Order: sequence, then structure tokens, then C-alpha cells
Amino acid sequence: MLTRRQFLGVSAAGALASGCRPANFPRLLAEREASISRFSLAGKAKQAHWKNLLLGYPINMNAPPEEFFAWREELRRVGIGGFAYNNVGNPYKPSSIAFNTHDFERELIARFGQVYGFPPGDVWGFLSHSGTDSNMHGLYMGRTLLKGRTGILPRCYFTKEAHYSIQILRDLLGLETVWVETLPDASMDPEDLKRKLAENADWPALVVATVGTTFKGGIDPIDRIQEALRSAGIPSYLHLDAALFGGYLPHTPRAFEVLHSPNGKPKRYDSLAVSCHKFFGFHSPAGIFLTTRSDFEEFLGFYSQVHNPEYIGHVPGTITCSRDAVKPAEFLFFSTPQAQARQAEDTRRMLAHTDYLFARLQNDFPQLEPKRAGLDSNTIYFRKPADWIVSKYFLAVMRLDGQEFAHVVVMPHVDLSVLGDFLTDLKKSLKNAN
Repeated sequence: MLTRRQFLGVSAAGALASGCRPANFPRLLAEREASISRFSLAGKAKQAHWKNLLLGYPINMNAPPEEFFAWREELRRVGIGGFAYNNVGNPYKPSSIAFNTHDFERELIARFGQVYGFPPGDVWGFLSHSGTDSNMHGLYMGRTLLKGRTGILPRCYFTKEAHYSIQILRDLLGLETVWVETLPDASMDPEDLKRKLAENADWPALVVATVGTTFKGGIDPIDRIQEALRSAGIPSYLHLDAALFGGYLPHTPRAFEVLHSPNGKPKRYDSLAVSCHKFFGFHSPAGIFLTTRSDFEEFLGFYSQVHNPEYIGHVPGTITCSRDAVKPAEFLFFSTPQAQARQAEDTRRMLAHTDYLFARLQNDFPQLEPKRAGLDSNTIYFRKPADWIVSKYFLAVMRLDGQEFAHVVVMPHVDLSVLGDFLTDLKKSLKNAN
């Protein structure tokens, strides 16, 4: 067996430790420095300033607390992340690869199952590669269940406010789309859904609802969607994309929006996707995927008819084979009572800052026509400001009804100082335009 010293002597790690690093490292570092040179601050302060200006996309740029990095060190101490761990397949089945973190993953799913109101003992899930990956598993599960139950491929219902990846996943799964109209707050119109279900009554319905639409921050009315599905009387499956809002709504009066079956009531949706790298501030893309164990077992019956990989020793029930085993162990940190208390405080402050920005935009810049879907949305959209403001604050821009709009997503890292700078710059740009 190689000792650690011997291993370092023959590995890339050893080359780095001895200073024999690849020749292009200095160039890469210089390019990184140049990419942030437009800010007048120096060193680490420059990067801190740069990240705090990110207003246009739903990424929490705050660093996790020191306790998180201590937890990572504890994981490394017991070997997790020190070499190739792999969470192959179903985390609830014995794995032929001994070096995995399925135990951490099961604990993670159990804890978030409680957060999202899944029945005790009836939750199944895993940590995916991203929010889109979680959506892919939800749509694939819905497609498989509905086709298995009826022999007919379902049609996929969603709105044009849903995340663009839903259209990609629809194409991958070979599903025909039924577009559903939206209400003024960008949420799905349940009355139009009823009409569309009646027009397509010969096909099962795979509905993708969004809690926090990408650009406008609307919340699809889950209970009214379920009511429409029940009244249509056709086989259906409802997947919930709560990529951003699913992280913070549990800490608001509208926590019920993401609850699966609160207080033993009938289930409100079939599967749920939440991103880890958005509200939570996890350091790399990952996603939570949740469904009930009972639905998963039914799905697995159909899935195993076309996919039974003897190679890994069990039928996995997942699309991806290899999965990152370090992330579930790391993300478990974000499920503790202490972490949830921090998330509740982040939510309170984030929505208060959104209130402040929306009031200022309404009062000081009515010509920008600022809009907000509701009090629990951290997203404000308005007419596109000057290009230099879009560039400085990394604003997302979209064309709506022939006009260009931008939006600000007030994440936990966005403080009143940054919002003050943003408002000052808006005032300058509009004054210069006149």
C-alpha cells in the first residue's frame, strides 16, 4: 500500500505540492484577475464587491458560515471527497460500490421530506445534479407512470412562464405540448387549464407547475390546478418546479404552496424539484428530487420492464447512473435546525429588501413600470434600463409584448447598500437620457 507521502510523490497532487504546476496556470489566474479589473477595489475586496452586484439571477452569493467548512473538513477526515466516491442508483438499495454516501442521502431526503410535508415514511428521493436534472426525473416519472397505466403517451401542460428547460425536457421525452395561458401575475390560469384538458381528454395529462416563474416570479395555484385535474377525470401527474421559491417559502406564511400533503390531507402534487445552489447558497449546482415511496415503487415496476441493469445489482429508478457522492454529505449541513434558523432569517431580510426596492421603484421610477407578482416573491421586473446598468448589475433581459424588460432577483446577499447604489445609478441614467 502506498503511503500518503509516496502517493503525493507520484500523483498530480504531488506535482502541485512540489510547485510543478501546469504551465498555463499563471495565464488562467491572470485572466481571472483581468475579468474583475473593472472594479476599483483591490484583491479579495474586489471579488466581494463583484459578487454583491449580482442582481439579475437567482444565485445566493453569500458564503456559507464557517461551520459549513468545518463540516467539510470532518467529511474529508473520514475519507469523503478524498478519492472517488460514487452514489450509483437508488440510495435506498444496497450498492455494489462500497464507497458512497447513500446513508447521508437518505437522511437528507427524510429531513427535507418533513420540510415539504411528505407523509412520514412515504418519501423517496435523491440529490440530483441540478434543478433541471430534478425536473427531468419528475417528467420522466410522470411520463412512465401515465403511459404504464393507460398505454397512451401523455401530453405535457405548462405555461410560457415556466423555466426554458421544460421545453428541452419535453423534446427529450418526445411529448406533445399543450400551452396553458397565464393570469396577470404570471401564474397558470386554472380556467384555461380546464379548457385545454377538455380539448385533450383522450390523452393523459402531465402537468408541470411552477412555484416562482423564472422571469416574473409568479406562483402557479397548485390547489386550483388539482381541482381542474380532478374535474377533468383523466389520468394525470403533477410535477412541481420550485427551484428558487422552494428554498425560502417554507419560512413564510405561504409555506403551504410547497407542501405535499399537509396534515394528512390528499396529496397536492406528485413530485417536487428544488435547487440547492439558489436560495440555500450551496457552492455548486445540485437539486433535491422528492416523490412518495408508493409512487416510486409503482414507477419502478414499469421502469424495470425496460431497464434492469444487472451490472449494478439492483434496478436504480434513476436516469443518471453515477451521481456525486460528496454533495449529499455536504448539503446535509443545510438541513439542520441551526441552518433552517439562518434560512428563516435570510428569508425575512430578503423579502424586506424586496419590499424596499419595489416601493422605491414605484415611487421614484414609475416610468419603468415596475411589477411584482406578490408579497412572497423576491423578483421585480421593469422596463430595461441603460445598457451600462444591465452590464454592471448582471441583469437578465427579456422581450415581453414587444418591449424589453429586466428583472432584479433580491437574494440573501443583496443588502440595502447595493440597492442604494442601484437606485442611484438608475437615477443617473434616466437623468442623462433626458
